[in-house]
Amino acid sequence: MPSIAHSKPRILIVDDIPNNVEVLGDALAADNQVQFATSGLEGLALAESYLPDLIFLDVMMPEMDGFEVCKRLKSNNATRHIPVIFVTAKDSDDDEGVGLTLGAVDYIKKPFNPALVRMRAKNHIEFKRRADLLESFAMIDALTHLSNRRRFDEQLELEWKRSQRERIPLSVLIMDIDYFKQFNDHYGHGGGDTCLQNVARAMKSALNRPTDFLARYGGEEFVAILPQTDEAGAVAIGERIRLSVETLKIPHRHSLAAPIVTISVGAATYSPIAEMPDASALLQAADQQLYQAKANGRNCVASN
Repeated sequence: MPSIAHSKPRILIVDDIPNNVEVLGDALAADNQVQFATSGLEGLALAESYLPDLIFLDVMMPEMDGFEVCKRLKSNNATRHIPVIFVTAKDSDDDEGVGLTLGAVDYIKKPFNPALVRMRAKNHIEFKRRADLLESFAMIDALTHLSNRRRFDEQLELEWKRSQRERIPLSVLIMDIDYFKQFNDHYGHGGGDTCLQNVARAMKSALNRPTDFLARYGGEEFVAILPQTDEAGAVAIGERIRLSVETLKIPHRHSLAAPIVTISVGAATYSPIAEMPDASALLQAADQQLYQAKANGRNCVASN
């Protein structure tokens, strides 16, 4: 999900007439980072790569008009959260209604007042900043401060599509704290919460690449997405995470795996030559390997 974490908000202007781009850009450049595209297709590509905080979109363009561009922006998970303001010389309430129905947040008619454009841009960017903040809270596990299951599901779907599109491997780890119910029963839920927090930090520290994604899946179960990672790499990372938890040496008197807190890890990998229908099948394969790790005595990594 795009968020405003940079020094200046990012604005994308999509208009096939350079003079229109220049006038609008001049009005916005002082307070924003401005990029532009001169066609609908170029605008769609730039929106996905640049992830602007606001898009000014011309309605009348050849080949693909602004309404179609907006429709595609809103159907793409990567860009659907970006607010769109239509800019047009047409003076029709029907057109404005179409634009707002497609998901645009505002409609500006030419010729426009630069001061009003700046004010509207500032307001919509602020609305987006607040919405992003609320959305981020909904995606975070309150106890461990890791991403939660909802955020994991979205990220897995995105990485699955990228893996198929670019024909690169994708691995998933499912990790479970061994005999955690017994830990809770003996040390209490307060002790269990502290254990979960410490384990989460250890897991996070074991993931070195910025593309690796860690989340709390629920209870004592954690998941990791490892882009561009084959089976051997997934096993190596799984083992590194397992050791990072073991190194904490958290006492666990009622574990049958070890006298300290340990984890079991299931790893599954999708490769371009593998027959796997969707992302949920990859997650299910990792879950099956987690059961295998438990059958192997726990405190180990199993892979497909």
